Amino acid sequence: MADPVVTSHHGIAPAAEPGQTVTFTLDGREVQAEAGEFLIAAAERAGTFIPRFCYHPRMKPVGMCRMCLVEVSGPRGPSLQPACFVPVAEGMEVVTTSDRVKKAQDGVLEFLLVNHPLDCPVCDKGGECPLQDQALSYGPGESRFVEEKRHWAKPTPISALVLLDRERCIQCGRCVRFAAEVAGEAEIDFLGRGDRVEVAIFERQPFDSVFSGNTVQICPVGALTATPYRFVARPWDVEQVESTCTTCALGCRVAVQSSADRLTRLLGVDSEPLNQSWLCDKGRFASLAVNAEQRLREPLVRRGDELVPVGWAEALDEAARRLRELRDRRGPEAIGVLGGARLANEDAYVWARLAKAVLGTDSVDCQLADGLPPELVLGLPRATVAEACDAPVVLVLAGDLRQELPVLHLRLRQAVDEGRTRLVQVAPYATPLGRLGTNLVHRPGEAPAVVAALLGEGPVPEGVDPDALAQAREQLAGAGEAGEGVVVVLGRPSLAEGPEATAAAALALARRWPEARFLPALRRGNVHGALDMGLAPGLLPGRVTLEAGRGWFEAAWGGLPARPGRDAAGMLRALAEGEMAGLVLLGADPLGDLPDRQLAEAALGRAELLIALDGVLTPSAARAQVVLPVAVHHERAGTVTNLEGRVSRVAPKVTPPGQSWPDWMVAVALAERLGSPLPYQNLSEIWEEVERLAPAYRGLGGAVLARPELADGVVVPLRAVPLELPTRRPARLDPMATPGILQVEQQGAPLVAGRAVPLGGGELPSLGGRAAPAALGAREAGALGEGTLSEPASGDGEPPATHRAGADQGTAQPGVPLPAIKAPALPAPSPGRFRLAASRALYDEGVAVDLVPELAALVRPAAARLHPEDLAVLGATRVRVRSGNGSVVLGTEADPGVARGTVLVAANVPADGQGGRVADLVDLRSPVTEVTLEAVAGEDSSREDRS
Repeated sequence: MADPVVTSHHGIAPAAEPGQTVTFTLDGREVQAEAGEFLIAAAERAGTFIPRFCYHPRMKPVGMCRMCLVEVSGPRGPSLQPACFVPVAEGMEVVTTSDRVKKAQDGVLEFLLVNHPLDCPVCDKGGECPLQDQALSYGPGESRFVEEKRHWAKPTPISALVLLDRERCIQCGRCVRFAAEVAGEAEIDFLGRGDRVEVAIFERQPFDSVFSGNTVQICPVGALTATPYRFVARPWDVEQVESTCTTCALGCRVAVQSSADRLTRLLGVDSEPLNQSWLCDKGRFASLAVNAEQRLREPLVRRGDELVPVGWAEALDEAARRLRELRDRRGPEAIGVLGGARLANEDAYVWARLAKAVLGTDSVDCQLADGLPPELVLGLPRATVAEACDAPVVLVLAGDLRQELPVLHLRLRQAVDEGRTRLVQVAPYATPLGRLGTNLVHRPGEAPAVVAALLGEGPVPEGVDPDALAQAREQLAGAGEAGEGVVVVLGRPSLAEGPEATAAAALALARRWPEARFLPALRRGNVHGALDMGLAPGLLPGRVTLEAGRGWFEAAWGGLPARPGRDAAGMLRALAEGEMAGLVLLGADPLGDLPDRQLAEAALGRAELLIALDGVLTPSAARAQVVLPVAVHHERAGTVTNLEGRVSRVAPKVTPPGQSWPDWMVAVALAERLGSPLPYQNLSEIWEEVERLAPAYRGLGGAVLARPELADGVVVPLRAVPLELPTRRPARLDPMATPGILQVEQQGAPLVAGRAVPLGGGELPSLGGRAAPAALGAREAGALGEGTLSEPASGDGEPPATHRAGADQGTAQPGVPLPAIKAPALPAPSPGRFRLAASRALYDEGVAVDLVPELAALVRPAAARLHPEDLAVLGATRVRVRSGNGSVVLGTEADPGVARGTVLVAANVPADGQGGRVADLVDLRSPVTEVTLEAVAGEDSSREDRS
């Protein structure tokens, strides 16, 4: 049977007219379904579970396993047909419980179990296995086959993260189809014929997809298992909560599981507006770092040359005394607060108030000189992920999203692959996503010139392919003069150039296309929430500037800094030059994370006072006078805000080690010792103040976020939208129920009275096959519940009249004016000099990767990637890359996707095995970092040999 062209979205064929419904008979009762919907999905929504193995709601149906055979009436009477492959039709009659169906199910299961090993007691999937469940529910009860089963060597490691037990495989093809269809990385496939068919990888090539963990989650048997989870826990040992992943800024919805107060695994939740059940491997496995023995467990205070353990009272007294003395002696602007992107919104808000209202400093920055100007991020009209995936044209003015925001890469790749959008990328190097569309590759720093040429406002820059530029113009031509339908994904394509070039290019696009929308691609976990909460110079909570909200927040907080402070780079330069003296690190490690390592060394070397709040003793924290242990992800409650502005909840699952505190409690304790107590006893009180004072969050009370219909989060700022009760409530897992058993509800009543519907343990397919939209943003409206969500009317919770919008003292409405940023002046190209492009690698030298051995094994040394013509002239397999700041030794690699005159290197991985990193080269004082390359004699250290 030919594979029909279908979307991977809820199993609905694209030929169906939107909104059309059909009526068919299902086991003797009339049921309505969407036109074009497949029988298996329509029946499940109607409360009838049809067993399956190969079917997955996010992939194209293939009808391979035949477990979903049902009787469908036709011109010649009823016949057995696969429910995953047959779309519903008006008047169709379907029977799922006849004797013929039962016999077919018995036969399929009996044959699957001919060679399937009976190792359920030791299989990781045991207790949450669809084959196990369906053999009991739909199988014959006993097998007629008594012959010896087939045996394979087991397990076979096909990557550092995934193990393969070939004898358990039932050839459903889910893993193979995911790799090819969804990830676009066909690194796993079937090998052999007949009864020797097995899942295999290419010879001498590991399964190194950054999405490999998804194949483990969707495997309906224990054929694919995760190395970190193997033999760790059983389903009846674990408890779980639904939460938000904070590894990157997308904010994927996850189920967090633990056993004996230790985190065991994360599973992707099928959230329609966000991750659609997929996770990247870093998000899935790096969370296990919370279990590491290296975690800080008690406060540390420096005594002489050593950090010694002390009690919380002594550590807080020491920190407050030093902060007070420094503020009184040098002034409040001598102190800076760096970091905060790892915090929850509530923590970030309290720390913003402590810094700006108690300490009196506005030198606060949650970015580490690797992001974009906060006024630009908050001032541009924001798009959602769904809008980007449905836009006629997506312009990516960012780096490699597969490495920085992997699941956003998946969503955009799917949109391009299905023909829903066209893609143009402007970057100094081609990326896997950009290769699906049109790549406008340019030298670092020249994004404004490329954008000007793209808009017909300037000449074609040297080195940019004129044919690619013409193709990009043609793709953008259908978007409208005002940019209707254009979404710009905006990030930092290179850490070796300043943010001004990207910012100037974005402002040019915003001026030319006033109807275009922007999706910021800042990568740090809750960086957008931290910006919204005021952890940026010149800004206050709720997307207002320091001056615009001065009267409003001074009345509430009691005081504010007189003028905007310094950003991260400015703070570190001021420390290095002696203009500042103290720094508080909120989960920040400048020595490990700052693009310019020389600047970080100089700044921390001259700092009089360094106070660090962290979960582990990072290189920067090791230099502090006071180190305070704090809870990290999956140990604390609160909310986070993703790159769309979607606010979602995070839930604690394990207890913080030792004496670790939440960050907001540390801020409250310090404020009291500094003589300005803050009125917070719990998170609810903090959120009530956020909702009352922060304009962009007005109306988003805690009760709103607690509604089950809004489990996927709410996009801020809210607007008045009439709401209707959804026709279906989103399905939820009961954390205390048997894993893999889903309670389905509709209009508050069970669809299947007294019976749970088995859907395959660990897969969580319907935690987000949610019928209702899960966001209510400035450009989104949908059926979410009764009543109306809106900005609160005048009355309780409103600011005084003198502080409402338009008043001189402040504003109650969000709004950040766009900054005036000009394209930087670039040095003229000269022979022998290259411009450095520093990208990000998903597996880096960060703490989260380093503390998980399976991920640490995936960190690859950096290579100098050059255009083949440049490498041919150089004629070296090993080079010394030298800038004004320092030098590192790297192997070389030819890459035709790199612009001529450019050397591309991953910034956050080891360079030469001797402690060197690309951060030793980057100079944040220059708009671009120029380097020279010198051939180094020695053995070939090319990428092929290293891998």
